[in-house]
Amino acid sequence: MIDYQKTYKDKVISTQDVANLIQSNTDIIVGQCASEPQGCMQKFHLAKDRVENVKVYSVLTLKPYDFYMKPEMKGHFELCSWFHAPGSRKALKEKSGTVTYVPNMLHRAGIDRIFNRPPHLFVGTCTPPDKNGFVSLSLGITYEKDILEVAKTVVLEVNEKLPRTLGDTHIHINDVHYFVENTQETPSLPSPEPDDTALQIGNYIASLVEDGSTIQLGIGDIPNAAALSLKGKKDLGVHTEMLVDSMMELYEAGVITNKKKSYYKDKFVCTFAMGSPKLYEWLDNNPSVEFIRGKFANDPALIKLNSKMVSINTCIMVDLMGQVASESIGTSQYSGTGGQADTAIGAVEGTDGKGKSIIACRSTAKGGSVSTIVTVLPAGTAITLHRSNTDYIVTEFGIASLRGKSIKERTQELIKIAHPDFRTQLRTDAEKVGFI
Repeated sequence: MIDYQKTYKDKVISTQDVANLIQSNTDIIVGQCASEPQGCMQKFHLAKDRVENVKVYSVLTLKPYDFYMKPEMKGHFELCSWFHAPGSRKALKEKSGTVTYVPNMLHRAGIDRIFNRPPHLFVGTCTPPDKNGFVSLSLGITYEKDILEVAKTVVLEVNEKLPRTLGDTHIHINDVHYFVENTQETPSLPSPEPDDTALQIGNYIASLVEDGSTIQLGIGDIPNAAALSLKGKKDLGVHTEMLVDSMMELYEAGVITNKKKSYYKDKFVCTFAMGSPKLYEWLDNNPSVEFIRGKFANDPALIKLNSKMVSINTCIMVDLMGQVASESIGTSQYSGTGGQADTAIGAVEGTDGKGKSIIACRSTAKGGSVSTIVTVLPAGTAITLHRSNTDYIVTEFGIASLRGKSIKERTQELIKIAHPDFRTQLRTDAEKVGFI
């Protein structure tokens, strides 16, 4: 029999060795979120003095790594972010010249990158190999496996604490050039406790979800509130990009059964997961959860195959035409498009005609001083969801149904769910621009 353990050991290198692999004018793509290779990324900056124009592609970078946070990295390293996190936002605000944003739809992020230029180096994370020489990519294959298959050099950071997930997550050690051993606590994400406003929004969202629906649910206080409000539902299913604690909790409560799904029946479908240590323990060798590549999980053409598909997302603001802004305020990029447009479009185009897209937000921001429902979006604001695809907008003041409605009808619907302090001004401004 082949001694896979020896093959594996022969490929083990150090994090310093990974830094030595970095060359000028090359692209590095790293695993996202809980799949982030933190041991290796902490050493990237050590290559600074001998490299120039190295681009590192990532999603929601969890730590403020030196390679993009230090101003002296300009010209040597650039973080190309598909979705900003606190560190990249801070570096952008400081105009360090080490961070940029890559516009994308989540289901095309990886394949668009390959189209533009195949990556030179992929660095991800995985479980230790099993007796047959396979590792599991564990908590994410949104773009990771597609990139891994075409990268010139593949490095996987082995973490014994990662769960071995099922689905399209397995890679044989023969298809990996190097391994780095770095056992650490798996990056986790606490579930925020929803306040009264979030709970009210959650109740409105739940009123739109029928028994037997297939749901996509993000993370944050509003999605958590929606999950709490869904506890009276029956036979829900899940087809989502991100699997989070609230879905596990609804499954344990008997609300999610996946039995009424028309696509991947009896299975949770996701492309990555992030949450608590309890979630990771639950995911380990769990046959009810199927991890599939993001180009499939988030493809609107496949999402629409789900029965009673309901997409639930949040936004920063929405204007009276129904244009949804979820990633930037003016030209200031805050986060990213993510999978919002993917799932919203897929839900609205549901082949059974019963799909719904829900965009939720608090009616105000900045302590109540700013309305999140505006007449028109600020100049330069990225439109995350085109007005033609907007379905339901929900605030703590109610539900606005926009699908198929005119600008005048949309304006009236949205003003009704705006905060009362801003309704008069919104109506006045709408009249000025000819919306009503």
